[in-house]
Amino acid sequence: MVSTRPFAAFEWMIAWRYLRARQAEGGVSVMTWISLVGITLAVFALIATLAVRAGFRAEFVSTILGANAHVTVYSSGHVDVDGRLINDFTDYNERASAIAAIEGVVRVAPLVKGQVMVTAGEGSTGAEVYGIRPDDLAAIPRVGIGADAEGDISYFSEGIAIGSGIARELGVGLGDRLRLVAPNGVKIAFGTSPRVNAYEVVYIFTAGRYDIDRTRIYMPFDEAQSYFNREGMADEIDVSVVAPERIEEIAPKVMAAAGEDVLIWTWRDSAGSFLQALDVEDNVMFVILSILVLIAAMNIISGLIMLVKNKGSDIGILRTMGLTEGAVLRIFFICGASTGLVGTAAGVLLGCLFAVYIDPIFSAVNYVAGGGVWDPSIRGIYALPAKLQLYDVLSAVFLSLFLSFVVTLLPARRAARMNPVEALRYG
Repeated sequence: MVSTRPFAAFEWMIAWRYLRARQAEGGVSVMTWISLVGITLAVFALIATLAVRAGFRAEFVSTILGANAHVTVYSSGHVDVDGRLINDFTDYNERASAIAAIEGVVRVAPLVKGQVMVTAGEGSTGAEVYGIRPDDLAAIPRVGIGADAEGDISYFSEGIAIGSGIARELGVGLGDRLRLVAPNGVKIAFGTSPRVNAYEVVYIFTAGRYDIDRTRIYMPFDEAQSYFNREGMADEIDVSVVAPERIEEIAPKVMAAAGEDVLIWTWRDSAGSFLQALDVEDNVMFVILSILVLIAAMNIISGLIMLVKNKGSDIGILRTMGLTEGAVLRIFFICGASTGLVGTAAGVLLGCLFAVYIDPIFSAVNYVAGGGVWDPSIRGIYALPAKLQLYDVLSAVFLSLFLSFVVTLLPARRAARMNPVEALRYG
């Protein structure tokens, strides 16, 4: 037997000759191409799915953290001197100042909130009004200064700011007036009657979440106190922090600084179950698509078994010439591994291109389908995002190459262990 270094040049040369051999010459080029395409499509599907899932999660969390508070402080209720249960803050300025002094807190905003009916012309819709100070509104990332909006936020004290969804629903624009109807309004001898006020639209924002843009209205804080009969009170205190992903560390500090008789609600409390569902779905999708990659890799076994059968006489000749079992194994391992390697590289390229150009691709799909493929009222965000992450790409590459290399070993070992005499007799 001739001992040679592993993966010598002649082993690559023989493997390449077998890969490019035509069917008439005893090669399996058709099966090789089938295996190559299968691996490519499986890796492409895996990377594309992981990128879309990562993009959806990032956009969903971004829209939650953008226009909403990271921590909301509520009053647990107290009894006033007249024996009435009060669930509002009367000392909201003092509590807000104490919370703002905490390291890591970037914004603290007392709010007045209420439900209203909004009318314009013959149209009407329900909305939630947030009474907020102008400076606090300007500091909200997806609503205030620098956000996707129409109008001048400096005029907020002279009117109201509405979501773009409300503007589309009612067909209004900047300068138009909306009538807001609150069920508990003017106090009269027989109780209360609805309060109806008209306000000019001075600012139209797009926060990126359908449920926010479709239902939210911002009103100056003092005007909201008067409109909802909350003079001298605030319903809640909204808090934004530098590191919302570490909200569990800062939430107790906020609660302690807010004083007695308070409750807190973090963004994870409101969206935690949905994020957990996304985690489960991500894991399930990865397992399912991993099975798809395995199925594609199994085609390599079929191709190599046929190749070994067709090249039986060649194996016998090579063995009688002095090639070791290890050299024969490496030759056929190169055949299978090369298919997996090229297929993986092509799949990674296609998957990355899909993630980068997902917007025009999705637009084309939406056009062919006649529109309505993505319903923001169901999914919350306006478009299908994609986010390439190095970890996801490396996971797909490792999985594909591992499976391709492993499934190659069985037929390659079978070729190496063939008896040269039997191979020449029946080859």
